[in-house]
Amino acid sequence: MRLLLDTHILIWSLIDDPRLSDKARGMILDEKNDIYYSSVSVWEVALKHSVHPDNVSFTGQDMARYCDEAGFEPLNLKNDHVFALETIKRAADAPPHHDPFDRMLIAQAKAERMSFITHDPLLTGYGERCVIMV
Repeated sequence: MRLLLDTHILIWSLIDDPRLSDKARGMILDEKNDIYYSSVSVWEVALKHSVHPDNVSFTGQDMARYCDEAGFEPLNLKNDHVFALETIKRAADAPPHHDPFDRMLIAQAKAERMSFITHDPLLTGYGERCVIMV
């Protein structure tokens, strides 16, 4: 299975954070799965580091290097991913969600036929089959 990791799952896996669930850890460590990180996550970390370096202690470049060292595959943003973003709709009764990085990551997973691994319950409100809660 090809797995695209949400930014927080990616960070938790790289620093071995206890918040990473056993299910997520198992999926990431399963040799049958190909693990991807997005340039969108690198962008998100770079932005958050530049605004709040005390909260996000590493740069986007650092994170990309850590991902490469971990054997994760990069997924660069493509026009097809942006076009897939236009197909993602939020359920009318779902709580509000305003994070454009999350929406773009879901669009990438959808366009690439990957599973998107997240711990954010708000993302189920998009009703996309590629979103897997862990």
